[in-house]
Amino acid sequence: MELKRVVVTGLGALTPIGNNIQEYWEGLSTGKSGCAPITYFDTEKFKTKFACELKNFDALEFFDRKEARKLDKFAQYALVASDEAINDAGIDLDKVDKFRVGVIWGAGIGGLETFQNEVLNFGAGDGTPRFNPFFIPKMIADIAPGNISIKHGFMGPNYTTVSACASSANAMIDALNYIRLGHCDIIVTGGSEAAVTPAGMGGFNAMHALSTRNEDADTASRPFDATRDGFVLGEGSGALILEEYEHAKARGAKIYAEVVGGGMSSDAYHMTAPHPEGIGVERVMLNCLNDAGLKPEDVDHINTHGTSTPLGDVAELKAISKVFGEHAAHININSTKSMTGHLLGAAGAIESIAAILAMQHSLVPPTINHTTVDENIDPSFNLTLNKAQKKEVNVAMSNTFGFGGHNACVLFKKLDA
Repeated sequence: MELKRVVVTGLGALTPIGNNIQEYWEGLSTGKSGCAPITYFDTEKFKTKFACELKNFDALEFFDRKEARKLDKFAQYALVASDEAINDAGIDLDKVDKFRVGVIWGAGIGGLETFQNEVLNFGAGDGTPRFNPFFIPKMIADIAPGNISIKHGFMGPNYTTVSACASSANAMIDALNYIRLGHCDIIVTGGSEAAVTPAGMGGFNAMHALSTRNEDADTASRPFDATRDGFVLGEGSGALILEEYEHAKARGAKIYAEVVGGGMSSDAYHMTAPHPEGIGVERVMLNCLNDAGLKPEDVDHINTHGTSTPLGDVAELKAISKVFGEHAAHININSTKSMTGHLLGAAGAIESIAAILAMQHSLVPPTINHTTVDENIDPSFNLTLNKAQKKEVNVAMSNTFGFGGHNACVLFKKLDA
């Protein structure tokens, strides 16, 4: 059976450096840091007192007060970003077959704030189980795509992928394959996360995953730098409209890129640490290239997972070296987490959008906050340090990995009509 071609026809973003696609690109291209002291709660007793929160986001600009109270932040973020993507795609909702429009969404955690608050309220009481009736439907990770489909009447496949920080990349790969196989015409995909809470910060601090650079918070996310000391937690959402090519062409849709491949693998090594030699990461990139029918030398740009952790950054670059060989020196490699922080389950979505926008604008966003060379990193790599670089990008790769050894990789290509 001949596989259908799949293209990206709409984008939406709600990030720590911009609350829509235009603002997000301006932040990316100018090397804006989204990191600042936490405003959501008192951090006096926390090891880490900063994060990449959303700026100037008011849920009441998008939802009435009653509706907002029924939605955890991660679901609010999903609805806002997906609405932008649907509008950007110019989809006439009265003319599409809604049985062939799906929503496949990624979330690594889901409604953490709702869960935290309900349990704290119960613990502070007399033991009587007085829980909010919206506790469960606000908390569960699958409620984000559920709400998107309910709002727009989309009746195709509807579910959430949960693979920690690889969640939204896995969602995009599933969406790609549903359309390739002819099961859907359009899928709203992406991911959202809202874990900047006491439980989120305290939990990641307890496992020594976060940077504790409190005196220099705005530069704390420093992928590939020798002084990196952990990731910076971020929040937000990214949404992409994936569409069957002939369907998009027939309605005259603008097309950002073609989605040509998706790869998955497992480290099978450790709950939280990457394999030190990047074996699983090497395999996921090879799987993605094979799925796309492309060669390593076809790739112009890689948006790495690049979390700013001591082990992870080196392991990923080792894997890139193995897969791309001498061509690795000709690839613009970056980590946009240096600007946005780590959005956990939403990371793959916003970073894929960054890769697509780099292709659109022929400009690769920088890896900011780099000051000290890491002797464990091959000096021939172009890590796009501190300043955006002009680059004709015809093929872009996005890497995303998650606790549990989950690896996902997506490839985008300029459209060949």
